[in-house]
Amino acid sequence: MGLNNVYTLKLWTALKLPISLPHWNFFMKSCPEAPLNPVVSPRKTELRIKKIMEKLDQLIPNRPFTHVTSTTSAKQSRATILNPQDTYCRGDQLDVLLEVKDHLGRRKQYGGDFLRARMSSPALKAGASGKVTDFNNGTYLVSFTLFWAGKVSLSLLLIHPSEGVSALWRARKQGYDRVIFTGQFANGTSQVNSDCALFLNSSTELCEYLDTRDQEAFYCVKPQHVPCAALTHMRSKNKNVSYLSKQERSLFERSNVGVEIMEKFDAITVSNCNTEKTAPVPKKCKFGMTSTVPSGHVWKDTWNPVSCSLAPIEMKECLKGKFVYLLGDSTIRQWMEYFKSSINTLKSVDLHETGKFQHQFGVDLDKNIKIQWQKHGYPLVGSLNFSVKEIEYLARVIDRIGGEKNTIIVISLGQHFRPFPIDVFIQRALNIHDAVQRLLLRSPDTMVIIKAENIREMHNDAERFSDFHGYIQYLAIKDIFQDLNVGIIDAWDITIAYGTNDVHPPQSVVKNQINIMLNFIC
Repeated sequence: MGLNNVYTLKLWTALKLPISLPHWNFFMKSCPEAPLNPVVSPRKTELRIKKIMEKLDQLIPNRPFTHVTSTTSAKQSRATILNPQDTYCRGDQLDVLLEVKDHLGRRKQYGGDFLRARMSSPALKAGASGKVTDFNNGTYLVSFTLFWAGKVSLSLLLIHPSEGVSALWRARKQGYDRVIFTGQFANGTSQVNSDCALFLNSSTELCEYLDTRDQEAFYCVKPQHVPCAALTHMRSKNKNVSYLSKQERSLFERSNVGVEIMEKFDAITVSNCNTEKTAPVPKKCKFGMTSTVPSGHVWKDTWNPVSCSLAPIEMKECLKGKFVYLLGDSTIRQWMEYFKSSINTLKSVDLHETGKFQHQFGVDLDKNIKIQWQKHGYPLVGSLNFSVKEIEYLARVIDRIGGEKNTIIVISLGQHFRPFPIDVFIQRALNIHDAVQRLLLRSPDTMVIIKAENIREMHNDAERFSDFHGYIQYLAIKDIFQDLNVGIIDAWDITIAYGTNDVHPPQSVVKNQINIMLNFIC
């Protein structure tokens, strides 16, 4: 046994590392059995929300914050490659042991840090995420699958220390007012503005815009002498409010977010290694395939899943005779824009709407292709006015869709929910789940695809928009929809692999997300 192996064995023995303590690996099914009755009572929905919240609370233990010096330090923490080699073979797994320490160099005794592992070869336009296992004792195992040959750089970012994660989680539960909405009401030839929100603690008369079946509501302070039905437009702005202490806010200053732990590591060399065996070509991607971590890798700017293969598909032929509904936020509106720029015969139809978030509809009469993008219901965060006259919750939109084998529905939501308590997002996801379940009961051939969230800018207002919030929503979405026959496009893992850090990633990323959908449906 070589010195490296002896050291590795001693290290693992001394640390008494368990086989697996999944901290950032999500929980068991929240809905192990799909109920036969698709109508869910408000009380049952409350219980489902509570159950998911309880599991999330277990996932994110409370870490009291005493002083910044006692929080995790990327500079002081130590990463060690286990069983290092001069050259690795493509397909090997490379493991890194991370021991986290605080700013005074003291070993941390607990986990919960929000880490992001990535490997990349910029010259090859190649990248993949790494898998992080938290042992909840201040140590982590970071595993990289060496998907390609060449010089490979390893990265391990401390996005937030565990104390920052705990603070964000506590703060998220405390208020709806980090973002304030302004509603515009028509009053004859003029407009009247009024405060609006998901929740308003006000003694004045309110306009309640309530979906009675799904118990989702939005409120505005009722303007004098103007009916509630006169609401026409909405915009939002960030409110100067925080539920973090001054000390906690220091954890989210630019210099403390996304700090590299492995900056002193040289690139590793990966060789093809002459082996007689050739790996079998995986089956074509389809619904219901097992998800892996990582779920794939980028090479030459092209996404390659682990558990299945993607074929190049001629978009126009694939979409012939199909009606594609793109439902959700602006990250799925990017798909609409990509379709319009890529299919030169797809003509936009003027729906006579104005402003941000207006519906988009495109049609190719020759190939009988119809593609529609529609925004999700409140909350929609944006400083520009958007029309609310045609706003509706996606569960209602899905209930109106007849569905059949040539109908494809792609749903993406999450980014606009990050500044609000997580139960708002969970309830919306559950209501959409139930609507999809009703749709698949009446039309099992309809194809429904969930596009997960993209990662976004790292240094943009962590309390409202941190990727920590997005990651929790990503886990919740996967958990909520796992009992239905839907396709999942793991945009979270894809955008980490590409290293985009942009809520609206480049066209090449959008193209590869769409190619997964095309493989699902053709």
